[in-house]
Amino acid sequence: MIVLGIDPGTATTGFAILKRGEKNQKPEVIDFGCIITEPSKTAGERLLIIHNEVDNLIKKHKPHLVSVESLFFFKNLKTALPVSQAKGVVLLAAAKKNVPIIEFTPLQVKMTVVGYGRAEKKQVQEMIKQLTNLDDFDLKENNRKKDDATDALGIALCAIIKGFN
Repeated sequence: MIVLGIDPGTATTGFAILKRGEKNQKPEVIDFGCIITEPSKTAGERLLIIHNEVDNLIKKHKPHLVSVESLFFFKNLKTALPVSQAKGVVLLAAAKKNVPIIEFTPLQVKMTVVGYGRAEKKQVQEMIKQLTNLDDFDLKENNRKKDDATDALGIALCAIIKGFN
C-alpha cells in the first residue's frame, strides 16, 4: 500500500509518500518535501499551485490512500481559513483521481506514532526515523528540512500504522 501524507498550508504544504513494508519490515519513505508558494502570488494562484503539485504527486506515485492533517482546533482564524482552503484543494485533487482520503488530527498522529498525544515535534521526528528508512534521505536538502515535510511523514505513517487500505 502506498500512502500520500499531506500537511496542508497555503505558504508551505508538506507531503510524504510512504510504502507499507512487508510483514515485520519498516515502512519505506519513497519521497517527501514541501510545496512552497510565493507570498507575491494571489490566494487563487497559490491554491492552484498546491492543487497541481498534489495532482502531480498522485499521478506519479499512484497512492492507494491520501492521509491529510485535519484542523481540529485553531488559535488564529486568519491562519485557519487559508489552511482549510489548502486542505480543500488537496481533497479535490484526491477526489478527482478517486483516491480514498482519511484525516487525522495532530493529537491522533502523535498518539499513533509516539504513543503520547502531547509529544513534542522532536519526539515525533525521532520516532519517524526509527520506524522508517528516513536515514536514507539527505535531510539537508532545502525542501526536506522543514517541519511541514516531517509532519506529512507522520500523517502518512499514522495511516500505515493504523492499517487503512
